[in-house]
Amino acid sequence: MTVPAVFAFGDSIVDHGNNNLIKTLISCNFPPYGKDFQGGKPTGRFSNGMTPLDLIAQELGVKDVIPAYNDTNLKDQDLLTGVSFASGGCGYDPQTSKLVSVISLPEQLDHFKEYIGRLRGTVGEESTNNILRNSIYFVIAGSDDIANTYFTIGIRRSQYDISSYADLLVSSASTFIQELYNLGARRIAVFGIPPIGCLPSQRTLAGGSMRLCAENYNQAAQLVNAKLIPQLNSLTQNSLPQSRVVYIDIYNPFLDLIQHPQNYGFEVNDKGCCGTGNIEVTILCNKYSATCADDSKYIFWDSYHPTEKAYRVLVEHIIQTYISRFV
Repeated sequence: MTVPAVFAFGDSIVDHGNNNLIKTLISCNFPPYGKDFQGGKPTGRFSNGMTPLDLIAQELGVKDVIPAYNDTNLKDQDLLTGVSFASGGCGYDPQTSKLVSVISLPEQLDHFKEYIGRLRGTVGEESTNNILRNSIYFVIAGSDDIANTYFTIGIRRSQYDISSYADLLVSSASTFIQELYNLGARRIAVFGIPPIGCLPSQRTLAGGSMRLCAENYNQAAQLVNAKLIPQLNSLTQNSLPQSRVVYIDIYNPFLDLIQHPQNYGFEVNDKGCCGTGNIEVTILCNKYSATCADDSKYIFWDSYHPTEKAYRVLVEHIIQTYISRFV
């Protein structure tokens, strides 16, 4: 299968530096982020190294690393193999991006429209259409909606019960995917929400004195996923001709990784390497955060985001299970 380019929309899991130049607290373009990325360079990736988008691009033979669309060093030639439009802190709920002043999904679509114009100017109409039609688009959002907007900050809890809020997220996701299709996308991979109750930050906030997984967070993630799957199937079958809209189950493989870390070569599953033991509740590291001695033993880099090694485990599962569905 030929994949000319990969693209990402959504949140911090695949933000490659788009938040670097905007006024928000959700940024990480400073050490110790990027400690293991191409010479220890902090790029705005919310990890010690590469993101799932980088790793998938490598596996598909597209490119070693995918740049952020807002990267000031982005060259026209870089457009041909894809970019990330994602913004850390974004969600399907429009309130989520407003809370932390980041780039919303509709704004990410605007950037994609701008990208298409630049691509046409670089390679012409026919080549542009070929790239748009045959590339894979990854949509990764929803975690911040549940963890922050609904539970931690709670601005939606007075308006929605969790089932109604899940409906809102699924409706927003469906609208976004249809708009992406209308701009030329045909191969669209939509990640489910992971077991966010087991993230170090949520263990600290809602896991009690034993810092157990917050089951209400996990149940909310499962509810959204259960509603999202039939909606995506309906889009492929009824609304979006010649499309492949594929749901990527990240919940179950990630939960297995967290519950059985030793099976995958990890030792620590409930704390982040960066700021270990004392700042799980703050989510992101700061410039003065201490780091663990060996991040290869940790599933989590900070209290919210996995390490590159953990991403590699999940990406291997994605490649083996889902990529063939885009043929």
